[in-house]
Amino acid sequence: MTFITHLADSARRATRVAMGATLGLGLVCAVALGAPVPVFAQEVAATAPSIRAIPQAQGSGPALWVISDVDSTIYLFGTVHVLRPSTGWSSPGLEAAIDSASEVWFEIEDPSDQSAVMPLVQQYGVSPDRPLSSLITTGDLNLLNLAASKIGLNAVQMDIFRPWLAALTLSVAPLVEAGYDPQSGVELVLRQRALASGKPVKGLETADEQVRILAGFPEPAQVAFLHETLRGFEDATTDLDALVAAWAAGDVDGVRRLGVDEMKAGGEELYQSLLVNRNRNWAGQIQTMLDGSGVVFIAVGAAHLAGDDSVQEILQDRGISARRVQP
Repeated sequence: MTFITHLADSARRATRVAMGATLGLGLVCAVALGAPVPVFAQEVAATAPSIRAIPQAQGSGPALWVISDVDSTIYLFGTVHVLRPSTGWSSPGLEAAIDSASEVWFEIEDPSDQSAVMPLVQQYGVSPDRPLSSLITTGDLNLLNLAASKIGLNAVQMDIFRPWLAALTLSVAPLVEAGYDPQSGVELVLRQRALASGKPVKGLETADEQVRILAGFPEPAQVAFLHETLRGFEDATTDLDALVAAWAAGDVDGVRRLGVDEMKAGGEELYQSLLVNRNRNWAGQIQTMLDGSGVVFIAVGAAHLAGDDSVQEILQDRGISARRVQP
């Protein structure tokens, strides 16, 4: 079965992709913060968010792993890129790991840097010569107008978006409306803390690489993604609530079932591009880090640290063991 057939199989595919992005693409923070908006020359606040206290987790909190050798310690922590401010995820083990680190790594160095994302959106996400209205049905165009109104836009303004950008933007919109705040996402909170304490912050990949993943899908697949996003727009929050609850409780099998397996059901091409290929890349970078010394804290989308193709499993196949230390 092709990627497009999988994607069009059910309206729930849109929720699967949206959840996958929320757990698997740091770029989702920039989109939630309004990366497409500068296309219309709307002003974006330049002030950095204040350092936030992390709400205390109920129980042991999200899962944490450690990889170590004689002179290196590397922590792996799964994240959710957009969270409700009240979601608790702090724990003594996590705090100790962060404090002990000499440097902090994320998927991309600054997921909220719209000055970096804006040119990429303009280059890969905008196509005035192939407007959305020429690619989607009248019914979907009406749904697009309704969904766009939730974020202060309309179908005419979004007509220049490529389907992938429209779909990702509208996948995140209902989450923000339901109280999920990109400023409360794990990466942004941890990044502010790291910078405040003078720790170097680095990225495993670039925003350009992340944009190219989505922009590289064939146009019919992008249209199918947008179609299912529009059909599932009103229900996008329900499954994410369950997934975040599993993540916050350290239920890695729940993250695998609700996030990774659901994304895989959306199509092998999507699964390989968003998760597996990137996991292999990151595993190689972690191997290189182990050749050095010191303590490194790595925070990536929780989907990358769950399931048979997780970063830890790939490392295990290469003879490197990750030990779970929390909970």
